[in-house]
Amino acid sequence: MHSENRFVFTVPDLQEAERFYMAFGLDVRRTEGRLDLYAYGHPHCWGSVHANGALKKLQYISYGIFSEDSEVFRSRIQKPGIGCEAHPLSDGAGLWLRDPDDTRVQLVVAPKVTPTSKSEPVIPVVPRGKGAAPSRSAVAQVRPRRLTHILQFTPDVLRMIEFGTQVLGLRLSDQSGDGIAFLHAAHGSDHHVVAFAKANAPGLHHSSWDVASVHEVGCGSEQMRVHGYTRGWGVGRHVLGSNYFYYVRDPWGSYAEYSSDIDFVPADLDWQAGDHPAEDSFYVWGPPVPEDFVTNYEVSAPT
Repeated sequence: MHSENRFVFTVPDLQEAERFYMAFGLDVRRTEGRLDLYAYGHPHCWGSVHANGALKKLQYISYGIFSEDSEVFRSRIQKPGIGCEAHPLSDGAGLWLRDPDDTRVQLVVAPKVTPTSKSEPVIPVVPRGKGAAPSRSAVAQVRPRRLTHILQFTPDVLRMIEFGTQVLGLRLSDQSGDGIAFLHAAHGSDHHVVAFAKANAPGLHHSSWDVASVHEVGCGSEQMRVHGYTRGWGVGRHVLGSNYFYYVRDPWGSYAEYSSDIDFVPADLDWQAGDHPAEDSFYVWGPPVPEDFVTNYEVSAPT
């Protein structure tokens, strides 16, 4: 696969989801009983949110593939017998399979929406003798440029690495034992288009969105606090992926991440994956991690 095409999940209430993602800075479009998540200025739909009246739940992941690879993926699905029916919330297109955690996966012929080069930070050059910081009242809304990755919970990280590499054709970027793993696309992508973290059940931990600078990461954190979303983690910098981050907690106990300056793996580079100790796999600097940061609230509702 070449791209994280779309992630689809359900929440108790669409109005609450609409408020959250509009405050976050996404172009939220309501259509046919769901919300579609776009980045302003980008034509691609990165995510869809449906209402279920129950706990938030990851429904399926859609990956983009090239048309010339369709038969290769079809044979991979048939051999292990992991093919399945299309998810009822989908349009039914493409190939369908279940991952080892029983989450449905769609493989659909689609344009490549992962970047072909590193997303460069936008840092204004201010001449000597002038103030570089804007006034607080002049700060514009932070609007992410695109989705960079999602992180899924899984009871078995090593099994999901095998699925990602052997079935989806992803490549391992880095891992920390059986606790967490980061995978990139072979056709050129960010350090990870998907990551897997160990938990008691499958689910969606966070979606990560690219912004133009660490300044925008900080402004995004303030933007969400002003809108009443005061719980989160950051600002900080990750070790694996190197990106600056702020995670804002959503109404369902998972997160949306402002991310800037993530590492990029070109298509012609054989990235040497490492297995890192826990203390060197999470963050370089930042505030203390919230106690329930890796709690899977798709199993039980947050308090």
